[in-house]
Amino acid sequence: MNERPSQEEYAAFYEGYIHLVPEGNVIELLQKQAEHVESAIRALSDEQANYRYDQGKWSVKEVFGHLIDNERIMSGRLLRIARGDKTSLPGYDQDTLMEGHPFEAYSVVDLAEEYAAVRYSTIVLLRRLSPEAWMRMGQVNDNTASTRSIAYVITGHELHHLSVLRDRYDVQIYEVK
Repeated sequence: MNERPSQEEYAAFYEGYIHLVPEGNVIELLQKQAEHVESAIRALSDEQANYRYDQGKWSVKEVFGHLIDNERIMSGRLLRIARGDKTSLPGYDQDTLMEGHPFEAYSVVDLAEEYAAVRYSTIVLLRRLSPEAWMRMGQVNDNTASTRSIAYVITGHELHHLSVLRDRYDVQIYEVK
């Protein structure tokens, strides 16, 4: 939980996300993120939540929806690898998922509630893993992945998007360090 995954445990594509994760216990980092993010979602007005910084870009609601979708998918992968499933797991198309669900119809309360439920589920799953399960390896989208690397990807992926929300959308979310 405290040790960063080695480069052999994940696809090069994920290096940037894993690099964003500060040192420390990844479960505690996920808990701190959850507190800040849920609070930030609930503080949004409808106008802020529907804001797009440019034509064709996701709204704030859609960015949070993407984080929810991604965490669900990554947690499913994490569960299967942690439990020893050797099936090669598929990738996914984030744009297809976004087109297939109307996050703009969500209220900020709905969005915060769904985010909190998904994050809570991830944290409970991670807390119950044995040391051996954290180190198990599997295949995701034709790349090697360890259970712990996926936990770090979930954390870093969210940190990346929170930075985008701060910089391009002016959403006030405190950084977790």
